[in-house]
Amino acid sequence: MSKSKDQIWSEWRELVNLQPNELEDWLETEESKSVGDTDEGESTGHKSGRRIVEMKRTNKDDLSDDQWDHMAKVVGYVKRHLSQGGPDDGKESSAWRYSLMNWGHDPLLDDK
Repeated sequence: MSKSKDQIWSEWRELVNLQPNELEDWLETEESKSVGDTDEGESTGHKSGRRIVEMKRTNKDDLSDDQWDHMAKVVGYVKRHLSQGGPDDGKESSAWRYSLMNWGHDPLLDDK
């Protein structure tokens, strides 16, 4: 892990803007299940979303090293995906947004 835990924590709290119950509800939708790469029926982002829910419900001091590593991965993914900017039209119902939401970030909340 190249970043400090403090830096990861700060970026995580900024970028993962869906609350655990919001993310859980989102992961149950067909839109959530319709995006991402799938090997065994569930996309990488969807699996990540389930882990994110668990981590958001864990106290910072109780996070495992594996969870810290995943948090850093989530931060990196969200930053890379956001840098793509998304579609000019139809952002609300785009695969770009749906994928980000699987990783715990709703880009439409950035505009509020």
